[in-house]
Amino acid sequence: MHIGVAYADKFKQTWLKLDVPDGSTVEDAIHRSGLLAQFPEIDLNRNRVGIFGKLVKLDTPLADGNRVEIYRPITADPEAVERRGRVEDADD
Repeated sequence: MHIGVAYADKFKQTWLKLDVPDGSTVEDAIHRSGLLAQFPEIDLNRNRVGIFGKLVKLDTPLADGNRVEIYRPITADPEAVERRGRVEDADD
């Protein structure tokens, strides 16, 4: 099966294409990709994962052509950031 695995940190986006055996899971693909060694900050107990933008579990089976995505944890409250932006706009 041909799949992709994607991860982006603050500085770099990485998207790898690889072949995995039929029956592989999201977790299998992530391990095979080598991204865990390249980005030691990835913690599969903490980082959420998805396929084409939809959250899935690590044991989700893959289909040919899937793009596995590893998401970084949110570091700021999106609502607080949005409110702060509105206050700054109001001062203009």
